[in-house]
Amino acid sequence: MSRFEFVADHRGAFGVKRLCTVLNWSRSGFYRWLKTAPARAAKQAADAALTRRIRKVHTESGKTYGAKRITAGLRADGVVVNRERVERLTRQHAIQGRRLKHRHRTTIPDPAAQAVPNPRGLISGLRA
Repeated sequence: MSRFEFVADHRGAFGVKRLCTVLNWSRSGFYRWLKTAPARAAKQAADAALTRRIRKVHTESGKTYGAKRITAGLRADGVVVNRERVERLTRQHAIQGRRLKHRHRTTIPDPAAQAVPNPRGLISGLRA
């Protein structure tokens, strides 16, 4: 619930000026919030429609695609969308791609290097 929703719910009984004064909120902020309500509702509807398309692309990929590939798939279908918006919606709706597990190779031996001789005859750290 937004703080201005409280003012909108109770403005008939107390008035906007009194509520905003008591709560130390600006009246202009309340009226700006009231004016932009249709735009917020339209954005929520657009986000819901885009989320349905994101889920469709994600399930078609076998639930392996992440935000980058989902964005590419949507763009291939003709949807003009920003990757950051897709990332935000996937994060909000817990849509995750699969991560590949790569083995990290930390030491790469040089094939031209000569093996170091074992001067004491130690094998794997044990005396022979």
